[in-house]
Amino acid sequence: MVFQADKMRYQSMQYRRCGQSGLKLPAISLGLWHNFGDTTLIDTSRQLLHRAFELGITHFDLANNYGPPPGSAESNFGRILQEDFLPYRDELIISTKAGYTMWDGPYGDWGSRKYLIASLDQSLKRMGLEYVDIFYHHRPDPETPLRETMKALDHVVRQGKALYVGLSNYPAELARQAIEILDDLGTPCLIHQPKYSMFERAPEQSLLSVLQEKGVGCIPFSPLAGGQLTDRYLNGIPADSRAASGSRFLNPDHITEEKISQVRELNALAESRGQKLSQMALAWVLRHDAVTTVLIGASKTAQIEDAVGTLNNLHFSADELSAIDAILNRTK
Repeated sequence: MVFQADKMRYQSMQYRRCGQSGLKLPAISLGLWHNFGDTTLIDTSRQLLHRAFELGITHFDLANNYGPPPGSAESNFGRILQEDFLPYRDELIISTKAGYTMWDGPYGDWGSRKYLIASLDQSLKRMGLEYVDIFYHHRPDPETPLRETMKALDHVVRQGKALYVGLSNYPAELARQAIEILDDLGTPCLIHQPKYSMFERAPEQSLLSVLQEKGVGCIPFSPLAGGQLTDRYLNGIPADSRAASGSRFLNPDHITEEKISQVRELNALAESRGQKLSQMALAWVLRHDAVTTVLIGASKTAQIEDAVGTLNNLHFSADELSAIDAILNRTK
């Protein structure tokens, strides 16, 4: 059956202007880091994308190394795009990145002009696209001159292979330098993608203010701290959880009794707001004026529905924010 999107898909989603650009992004964006590689049934990935789009999520975020294995998320997304979403291509914001190891040898990693341009060409081929809407440098390269990396981003825009460019994982001062180089080249930085959540507040120290000053949008990833800011860990570490599996992204040693106590207190506060903990955590990230959209992952359509439900209550009272700070600032 040919996919036909819900005609009411734009009624409940909020769209926010990205920095000082002309582009608006949905307040909730879908990341394809996990659950879209070859270890996931293609029909499961298809259902997630369908439901997201029907709820007004127009932004799908990928990277060259997403899978597993690396590259498979783009290939599977490309298949679903060609089979289901091609009539809606102009309604979609599709992003990808390069910056982590993708192939053997000296040209398959980091931030050289050679790597970035070759990687984007590979990504476009996997997805069956002529261009992506946003192309990111995924992480800073300590050895390649920053100007070379930024000139590569400028080049792919001038080639028509990307409409906008962005940064990811750049600390504040390096982000400032990169943004200024891109401005000088005539290809403004659209957006920055940092790790930001209640449990990861480093961007508040200076990065978010830099982005506001420079008119650059912000799309935080891992807003639920790898699942810690959900109801998954209210009673300890479940046997089927990411922490229990020994994931390098969530060490079970990090799920301390103190952390579980904090999660329980945050959950009680969320319930008093009429929200799930995950919804309050997303709303808390979205509260910041510098944040354009928040990036979620999902393995079930219900998780996408819950995330979009966050938009029913984005307001925090001063007392609620103080209570959250008190919980988070308690000795870990």
